[in-house]
Amino acid sequence: MRDTKYCILNAGTSTQVLLINRHCSLCPVLACWSAHGRYAQKLLNDLFTNYTSALRPVEETENILNVTLQITLSQIIDMDERNQILTAYLWIRQVWVDSYLTWSKDDYDGLDTIRIPSSYIWRPDIVLYNNADSHFTGSMDTNVVIRHDGQIIWDSPVITKSSCKVDVSFFPFDAQQCRFTYGSWTYNGNQMDLQNAMDHADLADLVENVEWQVLGMPAKRNIIMYGCCAEPYPDVTYTLQLKRKASFYVFNLLIPCVMISFLAPLGFYLPADSGEKVSLGVTVMLALTVFQLLVAETMPPSENVPLIGKYYIATMTMITASTALTIFITNIHHCGPDAKPVPKWAKIFILQYMARVCFVYEVGENCMFLQPEKQDPPPQPTLREGGVGESRGKEEVCKIQCTCQHQQLLRNIEYIANCYRDTRATAKRTGEWKKVAKVLDRFFTWIFFIMVFSMSLLIMGKAI
Repeated sequence: MRDTKYCILNAGTSTQVLLINRHCSLCPVLACWSAHGRYAQKLLNDLFTNYTSALRPVEETENILNVTLQITLSQIIDMDERNQILTAYLWIRQVWVDSYLTWSKDDYDGLDTIRIPSSYIWRPDIVLYNNADSHFTGSMDTNVVIRHDGQIIWDSPVITKSSCKVDVSFFPFDAQQCRFTYGSWTYNGNQMDLQNAMDHADLADLVENVEWQVLGMPAKRNIIMYGCCAEPYPDVTYTLQLKRKASFYVFNLLIPCVMISFLAPLGFYLPADSGEKVSLGVTVMLALTVFQLLVAETMPPSENVPLIGKYYIATMTMITASTALTIFITNIHHCGPDAKPVPKWAKIFILQYMARVCFVYEVGENCMFLQPEKQDPPPQPTLREGGVGESRGKEEVCKIQCTCQHQQLLRNIEYIANCYRDTRATAKRTGEWKKVAKVLDRFFTWIFFIMVFSMSLLIMGKAI
């Protein structure tokens, strides 16, 4: 025990006894700490003997207290587009000079700074003007750093919920600007002046957000004259510039919609005899309606329709038109024997020119030149009853009975020929209407494919 000794350390209001070796050089340092602790306690008692935190700490009432504000953005917690509320984690630094908290370093053994709870001193009532928090909680009551010349540095973390005007016109390729406006609630510009430490917020410690990319956060000092008061009220506004990362919405909302929309033109390519042309259009319409409802649940109910919503509406309108045209073309395809013949202009414009442009050819037709339509042979003149009989009756009376049988046979053959010609005419007329429907199907297939491709190209061009 001869090589050990006790060293008493007085730190603030607590006293600790350390057992150390006498040959150790730590005791002078501990003695220094003990001295600083005693002087810090003495300084605290001297400073706050007649101090009050209720009044503005200036020597003269007419003096303006300068407060410097600096914000560090740490994290974007949430962006609620529907309620237009931005939740962020900020570090707020406020610097000002308290005229009543000054001392000479020589009187307190060179003590330069002390750290005490912020509730001990006067603090500026700087609040977030566009606060959207229902509880309206302020900054955390952290310690303040007081220098010997009266400069006070107060760093406090805070989670803010601020109102942010969200413009979803170009969703999901939109960019937003959310403002943080800080100012004094009761002191005007003649009593307290608010300045920004830098022309932008500090983004060095920013935690990257999975949905939003931070482009910048510039700061601007404003002087506002309110209608209630004649004095100016300064404030500092930080504008947070955000850009949405659209990959999630492209892969989950946009690409499925594009793939579904490409099914709409295939309804024209589907054979009319299958009976599934209208069912395909209705199924595609219902699928797009589901995606439209998903987007509507996310967006705020405003007059600005988002870009993806416009794409959905345009696609649904196109599918509605394609379904209506499919019904019309199906009706043309199933024209029965009682249908009128195809008009001459339709034969020339649709069955010749449009069929050639849309590459619609029947079996046996040339791909370059259409074969002219075969004309039906003119009907043979019918035999008059009794014509042959009269001529033959003058010459051969014995053959009258045979001639009558021959005439009956000719009438039967003529009836069969007429039925065959009527059947061929009906089949030709029905075939022409079916070809008209086929040409129209092929024509609208190309038209709607071009429309879908153009709309998809426009919406994807926003992502580049």
